[in-house]
Amino acid sequence: MIDNEYYSEDVHGPHEYFELGDFTLEMGETLPGARLAYKTHGTLNGAKDNAILFPHMYSGTPKAMEIFVGEGRALDPGKYFIIFPGQFGNGFSSSPSNTAAPLDRGAFPKVMIGDDVRAQHRLVTEKFGISELQLVLGWSMGAEQTYESAVRYPDMVKRAAPFAGTAKTTPHDIVFVRLHEDAIKSDPAWNGGFYDEPHAVHMGLRRHAQVWSVMGATQELYKREAWRDAGYSSLEDFNRRFWEGWFVPMDPDNLLTMAWKWRHGDVSRHTDGDLAAALGRITAKTFVMPFSGDMFFPPADCAEEQKLIADSELRVIESLWGHFTMFCMTEQDRQAIDDNLRDLLAVGAEAPSPKAVDGAGRMPAAA
Repeated sequence: MIDNEYYSEDVHGPHEYFELGDFTLEMGETLPGARLAYKTHGTLNGAKDNAILFPHMYSGTPKAMEIFVGEGRALDPGKYFIIFPGQFGNGFSSSPSNTAAPLDRGAFPKVMIGDDVRAQHRLVTEKFGISELQLVLGWSMGAEQTYESAVRYPDMVKRAAPFAGTAKTTPHDIVFVRLHEDAIKSDPAWNGGFYDEPHAVHMGLRRHAQVWSVMGATQELYKREAWRDAGYSSLEDFNRRFWEGWFVPMDPDNLLTMAWKWRHGDVSRHTDGDLAAALGRITAKTFVMPFSGDMFFPPADCAEEQKLIADSELRVIESLWGHFTMFCMTEQDRQAIDDNLRDLLAVGAEAPSPKAVDGAGRMPAAA
């Protein structure tokens, strides 16, 4: 069962912030006083060669992906220094909900995946002095950021693990994202993004959640009532507490900012629209990991891109949970994800030194 306290800090501690200053966005606008929220786990070693970058998905925050960190797991904070960057629009990093007028709420500028990745690169290099990342990984929009990092900074990214996401948003996904954007905007209280308070748009958020309930998991999960194994007592209970429970507490403008980025994700912007040329830039050992039954990012779509990446493998993870497999609603899903990450990290790996840098990058490990 998931528990979403979207604007809360969790037991692993509060976010830290990297100040970006006046940040020029790829669409041409400047975001004044931009900041990137992030969390870290583990300790950066003396050689600074044990870092992992793990950006998050649409509707997420660094908190959402901390579930993959743990002693003895693939992302072991006793071995790796794991950086969880926020993305613009997530409510902690610069977002419609926390930016001052005149760029607040519905006037927040359009942000691209490349803007997130450039901000993350500055965090990694300027704050921590890291020149090599052992792994960049992410799910859904996190996969978009993973591809962008591997294409934009091939000399830095040693391994890449895009889960259930594509390097270029497909036409089907463009249609879908427009649908869930329009579901939010259909609420009369939306008012062009200048609503009185986020909860005022609750009907639009509920419609948005309903769209996700159709597309987010597999038909077979509903047919078998497999949601019962996750602690839900009825279909209505599942829809209310899982889908609405996740999305309804969120800020609509923040979601729309992230959705616009998703809809415009495309690494071929670097190569005049040539996707093969863009993916041909990737030098990282790459595991492309779609989830079976995912209706946003079907394995066939992911496989088409994987074939364009040298030294890559397609690893399909079987689950009834479709796109939401990454929430690890079953132990089998958690184990499958961990096993693949462990395999990828073992490729060409020498164990990085555990010796810490005094001060910089030293954070308590996740429990």
